[in-house]
Amino acid sequence: MKNYLNFETDIKDLENELEKLKDPYNQSGLSEVDTQKISKTQDELDEKLKSIYSNLDPWQTTMVARHEDRPKSKFFIDNLFEDFISLSGDRYYGEDKSVLTGFAKFYGKSVLVIGQEKGQDLDSRIERNFGMMRPEGYRKTIRLMELADKFKIPIISFIDTPGAYPGVGAEERGQAEAIARSIECCMKLKVPTISIVIGEGGSGGAIALASSNKVVMLENAIYSVISPEGCATILWRDPKKMLDAAKAMKLSAKDLLELNVIDEIIQEPIGGAHRDKDKTLQNVKNSIIYNLKTYEQMTSEEIINERKNKFLKIGRDKGFIDSTDELSSLDYKKASFQSILKSKKNLIIFSTVLVILLISLLIII
Repeated sequence: MKNYLNFETDIKDLENELEKLKDPYNQSGLSEVDTQKISKTQDELDEKLKSIYSNLDPWQTTMVARHEDRPKSKFFIDNLFEDFISLSGDRYYGEDKSVLTGFAKFYGKSVLVIGQEKGQDLDSRIERNFGMMRPEGYRKTIRLMELADKFKIPIISFIDTPGAYPGVGAEERGQAEAIARSIECCMKLKVPTISIVIGEGGSGGAIALASSNKVVMLENAIYSVISPEGCATILWRDPKKMLDAAKAMKLSAKDLLELNVIDEIIQEPIGGAHRDKDKTLQNVKNSIIYNLKTYEQMTSEEIINERKNKFLKIGRDKGFIDSTDELSSLDYKKASFQSILKSKKNLIIFSTVLVILLISLLIII
Protein backbone atom coordinates (compact mmCIF):
# COMPACT_ATOMS: atom_id res chain seq x y z
CA MET A 1 0.00 0.00 0.00
CA LYS A 2 1.39 3.37 -1.05
CA ASN A 3 1.54 6.28 1.35
CA TYR A 4 0.50 9.70 0.09
CA LEU A 5 1.16 13.17 1.51
CA ASN A 6 -1.67 15.65 1.98
CA PHE A 7 -0.79 17.61 -1.19
CA GLU A 8 -0.78 14.46 -3.36
CA THR A 9 -4.57 13.93 -3.61
CA ASP A 10 -4.63 14.37 -7.39
CA ILE A 11 -1.66 12.02 -7.76
CA LYS A 12 -3.40 9.39 -5.66
CA ASP A 13 -6.55 9.58 -7.80
CA LEU A 14 -4.60 9.24 -11.05
CA GLU A 15 -2.54 6.31 -9.76
CA ASN A 16 -5.67 4.52 -8.56
CA GLU A 17 -7.27 5.04 -11.97
CA LEU A 18 -4.11 3.75 -13.65
CA GLU A 19 -4.12 0.60 -11.52
CA LYS A 20 -7.74 -0.13 -12.46
CA LEU A 21 -7.00 0.35 -16.14
CA LYS A 22 -4.09 -2.08 -15.95
CA ASP A 23 -6.26 -4.70 -14.27
CA PRO A 24 -9.66 -4.48 -16.00
CA TYR A 25 -10.91 -7.86 -14.77
CA ASN A 26 -11.56 -6.34 -11.35
CA GLN A 27 -14.29 -4.25 -12.98
CA SER A 28 -17.51 -5.78 -14.23
CA GLY A 29 -18.16 -5.49 -17.95
CA LEU A 30 -14.53 -5.02 -19.01
CA SER A 31 -12.43 -7.75 -20.54
CA GLU A 32 -9.49 -6.02 -22.27
CA VAL A 33 -6.84 -3.43 -21.50
CA ASP A 34 -7.35 0.04 -22.98
CA THR A 35 -3.71 0.86 -23.81
CA GLN A 36 -4.54 4.25 -25.27
CA LYS A 37 -6.26 5.40 -22.09
CA ILE A 38 -3.47 3.96 -19.97
CA SER A 39 -0.91 5.96 -21.95
CA LYS A 40 -2.98 9.13 -21.62
CA THR A 41 -3.45 8.66 -17.87
CA GLN A 42 0.25 7.98 -17.41
CA ASP A 43 1.09 11.20 -19.22
CA GLU A 44 -1.34 13.08 -16.99
CA LEU A 45 0.25 11.53 -13.91
CA ASP A 46 3.78 12.44 -15.03
CA GLU A 47 2.69 15.99 -15.77
CA LYS A 48 0.97 16.31 -12.38
CA LEU A 49 4.02 14.96 -10.53
CA LYS A 50 6.29 17.37 -12.39
CA SER A 51 3.97 20.29 -11.69
CA ILE A 52 3.66 19.59 -7.96
CA TYR A 53 7.24 18.60 -7.21
CA SER A 54 8.78 21.49 -9.12
CA ASN A 55 6.91 23.97 -6.91
CA LEU A 56 7.20 22.50 -3.42
CA ASP A 57 7.26 25.01 -0.58
CA PRO A 58 9.74 24.44 2.30
CA TRP A 59 7.16 22.69 4.49
CA GLN A 60 6.10 20.34 1.69
CA THR A 61 9.80 19.58 1.11
CA THR A 62 10.06 18.74 4.80
CA MET A 63 7.18 16.27 4.48
CA VAL A 64 8.81 14.63 1.46
CA ALA A 65 12.11 14.36 3.36
CA ARG A 66 10.23 12.57 6.16
CA HIS A 67 8.23 10.28 3.86
CA GLU A 68 8.10 6.82 5.43
CA ASP A 69 8.76 5.09 2.07
CA ARG A 70 11.86 7.17 1.37
CA PRO A 71 15.04 5.05 0.98
CA LYS A 72 16.92 4.83 4.27
CA SER A 73 20.61 4.40 5.07
CA LYS A 74 20.36 0.60 5.22
CA PHE A 75 19.03 0.54 1.65
CA PHE A 76 22.02 2.53 0.38
CA ILE A 77 24.53 0.49 2.40
CA ASP A 78 23.09 -2.82 1.21
CA ASN A 79 23.03 -1.80 -2.46
CA LEU A 80 26.07 0.45 -2.89
CA PHE A 81 28.77 -1.40 -1.00
CA GLU A 82 30.24 -4.89 -0.95
CA ASP A 83 31.52 -6.92 2.01
CA PHE A 84 30.03 -4.56 4.57
CA ILE A 85 31.17 -5.58 8.06
CA SER A 86 29.02 -3.99 10.75
CA LEU A 87 30.92 -2.98 13.90
CA SER A 88 29.26 -2.25 17.22
CA GLY A 89 29.87 -0.62 20.57
CA ASP A 90 31.66 2.48 21.82
CA ARG A 91 33.91 0.57 24.30
CA TYR A 92 32.49 2.75 27.09
CA TYR A 93 28.79 2.08 27.55
CA GLY A 94 27.13 0.01 24.86
CA GLU A 95 25.70 -0.23 21.35
CA ASP A 96 23.48 2.35 19.63
CA LYS A 97 21.31 0.77 16.96
CA SER A 98 20.23 4.11 15.51
CA VAL A 99 23.51 4.25 13.58
CA LEU A 100 25.00 1.59 11.31
CA THR A 101 28.78 1.64 11.04
CA GLY A 102 31.34 -0.61 9.44
CA PHE A 103 34.00 -1.08 6.80
CA ALA A 104 33.09 -2.06 3.25
CA LYS A 105 34.31 -2.11 -0.33
CA PHE A 106 33.29 0.49 -2.89
CA TYR A 107 34.48 -0.42 -6.39
CA GLY A 108 37.29 -2.47 -4.87
CA LYS A 109 38.47 0.22 -2.44
CA SER A 110 38.02 0.17 1.33
CA VAL A 111 35.73 2.78 2.88
CA LEU A 112 34.20 3.40 6.28
CA VAL A 113 30.42 3.68 6.03
CA ILE A 114 28.28 5.45 8.64
CA GLY A 115 24.52 5.56 8.31
CA GLN A 116 21.88 7.02 10.61
CA GLU A 117 19.00 4.55 10.33
CA LYS A 118 15.35 5.37 11.14
CA GLY A 119 13.91 1.92 10.41
CA GLN A 120 11.32 0.65 7.94
CA ASP A 121 8.35 -0.28 10.13
CA LEU A 122 7.13 0.46 13.66
CA ASP A 123 9.14 -2.29 15.34
CA SER A 124 12.39 -1.40 13.59
CA ARG A 125 11.81 2.31 14.19
CA ILE A 126 11.45 1.74 17.90
CA GLU A 127 14.57 -0.45 17.86
CA ARG A 128 16.47 2.22 15.91
CA ASN A 129 15.09 5.00 18.14
CA PHE A 130 13.74 6.73 14.99
CA GLY A 131 17.29 7.58 13.93
CA MET A 132 18.02 9.68 17.03
CA MET A 133 21.52 8.83 18.21
CA ARG A 134 22.60 8.60 21.84
CA PRO A 135 26.08 9.47 23.20
CA GLU A 136 27.31 5.92 22.70
CA GLY A 137 26.40 6.19 19.00
CA TYR A 138 28.60 9.25 18.52
CA ARG A 139 31.42 7.68 20.53
CA LYS A 140 31.17 4.57 18.36
CA THR A 141 31.51 6.63 15.19
CA ILE A 142 34.44 8.57 16.69
CA ARG A 143 36.20 5.28 17.48
CA LEU A 144 35.75 4.02 13.94
CA MET A 145 36.57 7.34 12.25
CA GLU A 146 39.87 7.45 14.12
CA LEU A 147 40.54 3.87 13.03
CA ALA A 148 39.78 4.75 9.40
CA ASP A 149 42.06 7.79 9.67
CA LYS A 150 44.89 5.61 10.96
CA PHE A 151 44.68 3.33 7.91
CA LYS A 152 43.94 6.16 5.40
CA ILE A 153 40.44 4.91 4.56
CA PRO A 154 37.87 7.44 3.18
CA ILE A 155 34.64 7.95 5.15
CA ILE A 156 31.14 8.09 3.70
CA SER A 157 28.24 9.11 5.95
CA PHE A 158 24.50 8.96 5.30
CA ILE A 159 22.66 11.57 7.33
CA ASP A 160 19.02 10.97 8.23
CA THR A 161 17.93 12.05 11.70
CA PRO A 162 15.42 14.45 13.27
CA GLY A 163 18.14 15.25 15.82
CA ALA A 164 20.14 13.80 18.67
CA TYR A 165 18.11 11.92 21.29
CA PRO A 166 17.05 14.42 24.03
CA GLY A 167 16.29 11.87 26.76
CA VAL A 168 17.43 12.22 30.38
CA GLY A 169 19.69 9.17 30.15
CA ALA A 170 21.42 10.54 27.06
CA GLU A 171 22.04 13.87 28.76
CA GLU A 172 23.38 12.14 31.85
CA ARG A 173 25.85 10.20 29.71
CA GLY A 174 27.15 13.38 28.05
CA GLN A 175 25.16 13.95 24.86
CA ALA A 176 26.48 17.46 24.20
CA GLU A 177 30.09 16.44 24.89
CA ALA A 178 29.78 13.43 22.56
CA ILE A 179 28.44 15.61 19.73
CA ALA A 180 31.18 18.20 20.25
CA ARG A 181 33.89 15.53 20.19
CA SER A 182 32.38 14.02 17.05
CA ILE A 183 32.55 17.39 15.28
CA GLU A 184 36.13 17.84 16.51
CA CYS A 185 37.05 14.39 15.25
CA CYS A 186 35.50 15.06 11.81
CA MET A 187 37.46 18.29 11.45
CA LYS A 188 40.81 16.66 12.35
CA LEU A 189 40.57 13.69 9.97
CA LYS A 190 43.32 13.44 7.37
CA VAL A 191 41.22 11.34 5.00
CA PRO A 192 38.49 12.58 2.62
CA THR A 193 35.00 12.58 4.12
CA ILE A 194 31.70 12.73 2.25
CA SER A 195 28.34 13.25 3.96
CA ILE A 196 25.08 12.70 2.11
CA VAL A 197 21.86 14.06 3.60
CA ILE A 198 19.28 11.56 2.34
CA GLY A 199 16.28 12.67 4.40
CA GLU A 200 16.33 14.83 7.49
CA GLY A 201 19.51 16.52 8.62
CA GLY A 202 18.40 17.73 12.01
CA SER A 203 20.35 19.85 14.48
CA GLY A 204 23.55 18.70 16.18
CA GLY A 205 22.58 15.12 15.51
CA ALA A 206 23.38 15.75 11.84
CA ILE A 207 26.29 18.20 12.04
CA ALA A 208 28.13 15.77 14.35
CA LEU A 209 28.68 13.53 11.30
CA ALA A 210 28.30 16.08 8.49
CA SER A 211 31.40 18.17 9.23
CA SER A 212 32.90 16.79 6.04
CA ASN A 213 34.92 17.81 3.00
CA LYS A 214 31.83 17.40 0.87
CA VAL A 215 28.29 17.82 2.17
CA VAL A 216 25.83 16.55 -0.41
CA MET A 217 22.03 16.57 -0.27
CA LEU A 218 19.30 14.74 -2.11
CA GLU A 219 17.05 17.20 -3.88
CA ASN A 220 14.12 16.87 -1.45
CA ALA A 221 16.13 16.43 1.74
CA ILE A 222 16.32 19.07 4.48
CA TYR A 223 19.20 20.27 6.66
CA SER A 224 18.57 22.62 9.56
CA VAL A 225 19.55 23.61 13.08
CA ILE A 226 16.09 22.68 14.43
CA SER A 227 12.84 21.23 13.11
CA PRO A 228 10.30 23.71 11.68
CA GLU A 229 7.84 22.75 14.45
CA GLY A 230 10.46 23.38 17.12
CA CYS A 231 11.41 26.71 15.59
CA ALA A 232 7.75 27.81 15.37
CA THR A 233 7.17 26.81 18.99
CA ILE A 234 10.14 28.86 20.20
CA LEU A 235 9.58 31.97 18.04
CA TRP A 236 5.77 32.16 17.94
CA ARG A 237 4.75 29.63 20.60
CA ASP A 238 2.64 28.05 17.91
CA PRO A 239 3.85 24.83 16.24
CA LYS A 240 1.23 25.33 13.50
CA LYS A 241 3.36 28.13 12.04
CA MET A 242 5.83 25.57 10.72
CA LEU A 243 5.49 26.87 7.13
CA ASP A 244 6.68 30.33 8.19
CA ALA A 245 9.49 28.74 10.17
CA ALA A 246 10.50 26.46 7.28
CA LYS A 247 10.66 29.44 4.90
CA ALA A 248 12.75 31.51 7.29
CA MET A 249 15.18 28.69 8.11
CA LYS A 250 16.33 28.11 4.49
CA LEU A 251 16.43 24.36 5.05
CA SER A 252 15.96 23.13 1.48
CA ALA A 253 18.84 21.88 -0.66
CA LYS A 254 18.44 24.73 -3.15
CA ASP A 255 18.66 27.43 -0.48
CA LEU A 256 21.61 25.78 1.27
CA LEU A 257 23.54 25.45 -1.98
CA GLU A 258 23.09 29.18 -2.62
CA LEU A 259 24.38 29.88 0.89
CA ASN A 260 27.38 27.56 0.31
CA VAL A 261 26.43 25.44 3.30
CA ILE A 262 26.37 22.36 1.07
CA ASP A 263 28.45 21.50 -1.99
CA GLU A 264 26.13 19.55 -4.29
CA ILE A 265 22.52 18.53 -4.90
CA ILE A 266 21.76 15.00 -6.07
CA GLN A 267 18.72 15.02 -8.34
CA GLU A 268 15.77 12.81 -7.40
CA PRO A 269 13.25 11.16 -9.75
CA ILE A 270 10.08 13.18 -10.39
CA GLY A 271 7.85 12.62 -7.38
CA GLY A 272 10.63 12.01 -4.88
CA ALA A 273 13.30 9.40 -4.16
CA HIS A 274 10.71 6.89 -2.92
CA ARG A 275 9.08 6.64 -6.37
CA ASP A 276 12.18 5.27 -8.09
CA LYS A 277 14.71 3.99 -5.58
CA ASP A 278 16.94 2.42 -8.23
CA LYS A 279 17.39 5.71 -10.05
CA THR A 280 18.09 7.47 -6.76
CA LEU A 281 20.65 4.80 -5.93
CA GLN A 282 22.42 5.33 -9.26
CA ASN A 283 22.53 9.11 -8.77
CA VAL A 284 24.02 8.71 -5.29
CA LYS A 285 26.58 6.21 -6.60
CA ASN A 286 27.69 8.62 -9.34
CA SER A 287 28.11 11.40 -6.79
CA ILE A 288 30.25 9.26 -4.47
CA ILE A 289 32.47 8.11 -7.36
CA TYR A 290 33.00 11.69 -8.56
CA ASN A 291 33.74 13.11 -5.09
CA LEU A 292 36.13 10.34 -4.10
CA LYS A 293 38.12 10.88 -7.31
CA THR A 294 38.49 14.55 -6.38
CA TYR A 295 40.70 13.66 -3.43
CA GLU A 296 42.83 10.89 -4.95
CA GLN A 297 45.75 13.22 -5.72
CA MET A 298 45.46 15.42 -2.62
CA THR A 299 47.77 15.19 0.39
CA SER A 300 46.51 14.85 3.96
CA GLU A 301 47.34 18.48 4.69
CA GLU A 302 45.46 19.68 1.61
CA ILE A 303 42.41 17.62 2.61
CA ILE A 304 42.37 19.11 6.13
CA ASN A 305 42.87 22.67 4.88
CA GLU A 306 40.13 22.31 2.28
CA ARG A 307 37.69 21.11 4.93
CA LYS A 308 38.71 23.84 7.36
CA ASN A 309 38.43 26.61 4.78
CA LYS A 310 35.09 25.29 3.57
CA PHE A 311 33.49 25.81 6.98
CA LEU A 312 35.28 29.08 7.70
CA LYS A 313 33.94 30.51 4.43
CA ILE A 314 30.29 29.87 5.28
CA GLY A 315 28.53 33.19 5.80
CA ARG A 316 31.60 35.29 5.01
CA ASP A 317 31.23 35.91 1.28
CA LYS A 318 29.54 39.23 2.01
CA GLY A 319 31.31 39.87 5.30
CA PHE A 320 33.98 42.29 6.46
CA ILE A 321 37.08 40.52 5.13
CA ASP A 322 38.51 41.16 1.67
CA SER A 323 39.37 37.57 0.70
CA THR A 324 38.24 34.13 1.79
CA ASP A 325 40.99 32.23 -0.03
CA GLU A 326 43.26 31.88 3.00
CA LEU A 327 41.01 31.42 5.98
CA SER A 328 42.83 28.56 7.71
CA SER A 329 45.11 31.05 9.50
CA LEU A 330 42.06 32.79 11.03
CA ASP A 331 43.66 36.13 10.08
CA TYR A 332 41.27 39.05 10.53
CA LYS A 333 43.86 41.82 10.00
CA LYS A 334 42.61 42.45 6.46
CA ALA A 335 39.41 43.98 7.78
CA SER A 336 39.53 47.70 8.51
CA PHE A 337 37.13 50.29 9.85
CA GLN A 338 36.93 51.91 6.41
CA SER A 339 36.10 48.58 4.71
CA ILE A 340 33.27 48.04 7.18
CA LEU A 341 31.75 51.43 6.39
CA LYS A 342 31.97 50.86 2.62
CA SER A 343 28.97 48.53 2.79
CA LYS A 344 25.62 50.32 3.02
CA LYS A 345 24.17 47.48 5.07
CA ASN A 346 27.10 47.54 7.51
CA LEU A 347 26.84 51.34 7.78
CA ILE A 348 23.16 51.07 8.77
CA ILE A 349 23.98 48.44 11.40
CA PHE A 350 26.87 50.54 12.74
CA SER A 351 24.68 53.66 12.91
CA THR A 352 21.90 51.81 14.69
CA VAL A 353 24.28 50.43 17.31
CA LEU A 354 25.79 53.91 17.82
CA VAL A 355 22.33 55.47 18.34
CA ILE A 356 21.40 52.78 20.86
CA LEU A 357 24.64 53.40 22.79
CA LEU A 358 24.03 57.17 22.84
CA ILE A 359 20.45 56.70 24.10
CA SER A 360 21.70 54.34 26.78
CA LEU A 361 24.27 56.93 27.94
CA LEU A 362 21.64 59.67 28.07
CA ILE A 363 19.34 57.50 30.21
CA ILE A 364 22.21 56.73 32.61
CA ILE A 365 23.13 60.43 32.88
